[in-house]
Amino acid sequence: MGDPRGFLKVDRDVEPERPIAERVKDWHEVSLPESPEHVRTQASRCMDCGIPFCHNGCPLGNLIPEWNDLVAAGNFELAARRLHATNNFPEVTGRVCPAPCEASCVLAIEEQPVTIKSVEHAIADYVLSQPLAPVLAASRSGKRVAIVGSGPAGLACAQELARAGHDVTLFERDDRVGGLLRYGIPDFKMEKGILERRIAQMEAEGVVFVVGASPSAAELRAFDATVLAIGARVARDLHVPGRELQGVCFAMDFLTQQNRRVAGEVVDGPAAITATGKRVVVIGGGDTGSDCVGTSIRQGAASVLQLELMPKPSLVRMPENPWPEWPLVLRTSSSQAEGAERDWAVSTKALHGEGGRVTALEAARVRLVSGRVEEVAGASAVTIACDLVLLAMGFTGPERGGVVEGLGLTLDARGNVVSDTTGRTSLPGVFAAGDASRGQSLVVWAIADGRRVARGVDAHLRQSLRRSA
Repeated sequence: MGDPRGFLKVDRDVEPERPIAERVKDWHEVSLPESPEHVRTQASRCMDCGIPFCHNGCPLGNLIPEWNDLVAAGNFELAARRLHATNNFPEVTGRVCPAPCEASCVLAIEEQPVTIKSVEHAIADYVLSQPLAPVLAASRSGKRVAIVGSGPAGLACAQELARAGHDVTLFERDDRVGGLLRYGIPDFKMEKGILERRIAQMEAEGVVFVVGASPSAAELRAFDATVLAIGARVARDLHVPGRELQGVCFAMDFLTQQNRRVAGEVVDGPAAITATGKRVVVIGGGDTGSDCVGTSIRQGAASVLQLELMPKPSLVRMPENPWPEWPLVLRTSSSQAEGAERDWAVSTKALHGEGGRVTALEAARVRLVSGRVEEVAGASAVTIACDLVLLAMGFTGPERGGVVEGLGLTLDARGNVVSDTTGRTSLPGVFAAGDASRGQSLVVWAIADGRRVARGVDAHLRQSLRRSA
């Protein structure tokens, strides 16, 4: 291992960002590349713990102490191999994952944790600086697998199954591959060129992509196995008077349109959603809401206000929220730092408009009592002037129609596809991965689920081959 006392000699220093005044004028990534020397120094802070609690926060089981040690020694090549041993797309997680691994770092008990995400980002970019060679299977099984959905779960599952020697066809109903990686994440967080690099690698490994297509249940039954990785795309709606007014939109519709514009597509007409010159209110304080904030600012919004139902988090970890749990503390994203206002403990009661367009939001102050949100008695009502309201309140599960209904799959009480630990659903030969079965979650969980279900599908197909031998 490297210097066991490195954390005593080096302070935490996260990767730099472009100046706000510069970055809000374009759609390029906010973060700047780090020098190899800086990355090595930061990686040297890893203590190589006997029990690496950083794994508590990482569902991928990333070999974090191993590749930290290798980076500290300057061996980026071997570090990349160890990183890819558990993670198909570290260039994605190194950019957009909130890094629960850092919250579980042993250093986080008393000090600032290792910059695990930044080190991962640097290793991934080292890999992308070279050609991505395909990893080819030693032999082919002759078994055909259909994967529906090309988000992180579907892509990870497809790549693992192709490398296991199966013939994989991945169906994506949109006109480009990537799911929410393509259309949900703004380019200022992740430019789409890195996605194209992985897709090209997977094509070279034998994955067949079929875009603009939603296969029927009958088509899927022609395959030896099917994996549903369709995500949890049903957005949580706001059921208040005035919801029908123009200018009240789902966050994902707004983000998808802008990602299409950045890709060179023309998005105009009555359905076009833009924040230019408007007073924007974003309802929802999570990552999707933050993405709406950064997008609105770049589009030239007159003002941006982000509302959160829950109370304002504390500045430090509270005793009832002990390490290594995810710390419920106040965070400011790069987008929020660009000029948005934020308000907490606000519940929207109604939307008002003129001429069919939204002009104001009526809200009430609330508080959390025994885990329940209650209005604050006697508090003055809040009225906010607005021209665009973006609903970023999360998702409620996979879409109920289509293949889910066509295959007759069993759903749980939350509307997610029921599956076991291998991904098997109620229908033989049909598996589910990612948010479709887990519910809305992080990109690391989606990739981990894709890999886990790929193992389940591979075992299912191998057993079938043994029976027919």
